Amino acid sequence: MTASAERFVSALTFEALTRNAVLTEQTESWANTLNHIDIGKACDVFVLAPATANTINKISHGIADNILLQTILALTKPLLIAPAANTNMIEDSSTLNSIRTLKSNGTVIVNSQSKLLACGDTGNGALAEPQEIFYETARVLLKESYWENREVIVTGGGTREKIDEVRYVSNFSSGKMANALATALYMKGAKVTLITTKEHSEIPSEISTIDIASAKEMKEQTISALNASLSKEPLLKKPFLFMAAAVADFTPKSPNNGKTKKVNIGTEWNIEMKQTADILKSVSNLGQVTIGFKAEMDKENGFSNAKSLIQNKNVDGVCYNLLANSSDFGTSDNSITFIHKNGSIDLGTASKLDLSFKILEESQKLESNK
Repeated sequence: MTASAERFVSALTFEALTRNAVLTEQTESWANTLNHIDIGKACDVFVLAPATANTINKISHGIADNILLQTILALTKPLLIAPAANTNMIEDSSTLNSIRTLKSNGTVIVNSQSKLLACGDTGNGALAEPQEIFYETARVLLKESYWENREVIVTGGGTREKIDEVRYVSNFSSGKMANALATALYMKGAKVTLITTKEHSEIPSEISTIDIASAKEMKEQTISALNASLSKEPLLKKPFLFMAAAVADFTPKSPNNGKTKKVNIGTEWNIEMKQTADILKSVSNLGQVTIGFKAEMDKENGFSNAKSLIQNKNVDGVCYNLLANSSDFGTSDNSITFIHKNGSIDLGTASKLDLSFKILEESQKLESNK
């Protein structure tokens, strides 16, 4: 802690709350590891949040006139900085130049946000949300060369097929599995595009999101995203598609304009439906690695139905989920069996984020079989 930090909260308070020794100008010791050299060696990543404009500019120029800056200058591990300052200070050319220099040297910058600032102004300069800082820190710690900078498309949620302007046909899919997959992929270093019908405010803000509603829109956006990924030159890493969305099999043939009045319907409403396009088949020959998702309630035939996707729709792997009833949708946990052409593996029951990491581990084994 710097002297300025101790003006806000004492080192003793931090020690009492964390049960860890706090390094300050007064507590630095060369008789043990509580010093600016050993602290830098001991960490896996160094997170500086919040970082003032003054501190950012000093770090950029190698100035080490307090215990924090001395520790950072001696650091050999990844550095992550979350700026926080008045808008004029953070957008001053000297600060912007310092941030560019730090980025070019490998420092991860968690961008500030625009909101009401401590000084009373409204504008850019507020500290990023703690969740965003966590996501970026996790990405630094968890990224893998296999997934890093690989283009990955994830689809999620249940599509909504319009009956008229106020009613639609849909399903119980919550989109949580897709959100978890997108988050896990981001933490692994991938360039993620999430195409979804559901809310996604809890995922990393750096994930590219495309909001859609219908099966038609899902198909169009998925093909567009895949074509954009596959057309990159040079294509250093093969893109992946995780088709976690629950796409409607049928859609109303002729949706009504406006709101259909009950008095005009009668006691029964027969809606003529037509089959939607099969997205997995539509993208089967584009060249990406594809992981399908199959939720079943048929204990006898569910597994074989899921496995048939590999041959019938040319997918490389299938995440099979046997549901007990509709209440299984929307939960935080899931049970997945990962199926591929040479066999299957039970990934067990776990949180959707934990399962996502297991799915990624199995998925990266598939590319060599493509």
